[in-house]
Amino acid sequence: MYKKFVRTFVLGISSVLLLSLLPGSFIESNTANAQQAEKKKKTRRVPAISEQVFKKLGQGQELINLEQEKPEGQRNYTEVKKVITDALGRTRRYNENELANLRNMLGYLYYLEEDYAGAIEQYKIVVAQGEKIPEGLEVTTLYTVSQLSYVQENYEDALYYMEIWITKAANPTAQPRFFMAMVYYQMKDYDKAIEQMELGIKIAEETNGRITEQNWGLLAFLYFEKEDWTNVLRVMEILVDQFPKREHWIRLAGVYGQEGFEKKQLYALEAAYTSELSRGEDDDVVMFSKRTDYTNLAGLLMQEEVPYRAAKVLVEGFKREALERDEQDLNALGQAWQLAQEVDEAIPVFEEAAKLAEDGKIFERLSYLYLEDDQYEKCVRTATNALDKGGLRKPQSVHVVKGMCQFNQNKLRGARTSFVSCRNIARREDDKANQRTCGQWISYIDRESKRQEQLAAADSASGR
Repeated sequence: MYKKFVRTFVLGISSVLLLSLLPGSFIESNTANAQQAEKKKKTRRVPAISEQVFKKLGQGQELINLEQEKPEGQRNYTEVKKVITDALGRTRRYNENELANLRNMLGYLYYLEEDYAGAIEQYKIVVAQGEKIPEGLEVTTLYTVSQLSYVQENYEDALYYMEIWITKAANPTAQPRFFMAMVYYQMKDYDKAIEQMELGIKIAEETNGRITEQNWGLLAFLYFEKEDWTNVLRVMEILVDQFPKREHWIRLAGVYGQEGFEKKQLYALEAAYTSELSRGEDDDVVMFSKRTDYTNLAGLLMQEEVPYRAAKVLVEGFKREALERDEQDLNALGQAWQLAQEVDEAIPVFEEAAKLAEDGKIFERLSYLYLEDDQYEKCVRTATNALDKGGLRKPQSVHVVKGMCQFNQNKLRGARTSFVSCRNIARREDDKANQRTCGQWISYIDRESKRQEQLAAADSASGR
């Protein structure tokens, strides 16, 4: 359940990280560099960039801007790359800062072409210049190399460059920790992934940062893989509180049930169900949508001896077409109504279910209900149907019900036949209790038949 569940979170958090942290353009990258450097309030002495290199960088940026004005499928960065590679190929020796800026633009061009390996190669040359480049450029590029290494599934490099970035960044947010947790997750090192996730959450809480649904979802999955059910429940409770969606409620209820917290499982499902009922029909958010949603809640309510409530839940499930009018679901509804002592509600449901059943068990249940409701003719009919369909655990017991209903109709001969059948089956199965019961009924019917014959004879003799 959770392995399927986490895929959505993993894909979601990966795309969010990459979209938010990869470079947008050369100019934007340098703007971010300046801002980062200002935050650090630390000035590096870096070599100056010559006018000639500035011109090449400006020319390159203008060409990039022109290409990005075109439709995506028509962009071609060959000319821009030629400008930068020609500059790099000149015999003139560039200082570290000039070299880093040229390589940075070339790396960006490779990135735009989705040649991530080429981009990484260029960006690594940038950061290799160390203290000789603006701090903002170094910090931004470290982050970019880490991200692109993740895309290339080079997880060791992704972690290595992110760890360096954290030591250099000013007041890093929780996002890098969440990113590192993702990397450790991909490496299946769940202990370190949990460590990074918890650290990221702590940072976010201390700085009023944002913790996304994907963050909590990944943490829940990691604890699930560790079978740390206490923490799974802790995180899932946060999820349903902050992101009250169907899947969170259902999974929280499932873990409660797994861990033996049946009442909490019931409360979780009830909360989701009540929320569903309170929403308008036009509301796009659906809490209960599957058959198991309704049957699980109804089953827990039956277990807690609240059958009437269980029946109402199942009725709602039929109304919303989550349940099908098949033998299984109809039988469940019939049982709920029966246990709630709503016989008039239970009987038509069982009648519908019995017609769909392959065996006679539901007809057997109906025969008991009709006997209790003094509907003897229907009792005989359903008992006969039960015996004809077969598949009964104790057919002798159905013969007893049929015989009792026949007796109450004063059909003594038919009743005696039913009880004889009961006794014969009971003898074969060594069922002494039913042997005795049916034997007593046969004796009683014989006496009653004789009594009625004597009364009839006396009435005849007196001229009545």
